[in-house]
Order: sequence, then structure tokens, then C-alpha cells
Amino acid sequence: VLRDDFRQPPGDLVVAAGEPAVLECVPPRGHPEPSVSWKKNGVRVSDKDERLTIRGGKLMVASTHKSDAGVYVCVATNVVGEKDSEPAELVVF
Repeated sequence: VLRDDFRQPPGDLVVAAGEPAVLECVPPRGHPEPSVSWKKNGVRVSDKDERLTIRGGKLMVASTHKSDAGVYVCVATNVVGEKDSEPAELVVF
């Protein structure tokens, strides 16, 4: 089972370059409980970048760069399928 509604979709965020940014997402209820990943401008975000941490639905950027700006989508995945949240825009000035 994977419900339609995200309990908390990510919201738009505006930060200054060098500041940390946190996008929060609480996925829909599901059975099994869905895992959360993120896409930026349609491309899956890798936490291989040491500035990025994905933990418990949060996407944390330690020190934002101009290049981090974009449209982020939270993706909930379990065996049943995958659901995308509404998009959230990260603006870095």
C-alpha cells in the first residue's frame, strides 16, 4: 500500500549562499513504510556529495552553493511503487 498524500511535502526555501538549507518531507503512509529519496530538476540526488545528507526524509545541504538552486521533489518508494511530492524551489542568493 502507498497512500497518495504526503504528510508533509517540501516547501519553497530561500537561503543565502554558504548558509545551510533543509528541505523536509514526510512521505505518505505505506506498507511497507516507504523510503525517501530526492530529485533535483528531475535528476536523483546522490548523497555521495559530502555537503548533502538525506536523513529521515530531510535533505540537508551543509553549505549552499548557487548551483544547489533548483526545483526539488521528494520521492517516496516502496514495493508497490513510487510517488513524487509537489515540487519545492530552493533559491540561493
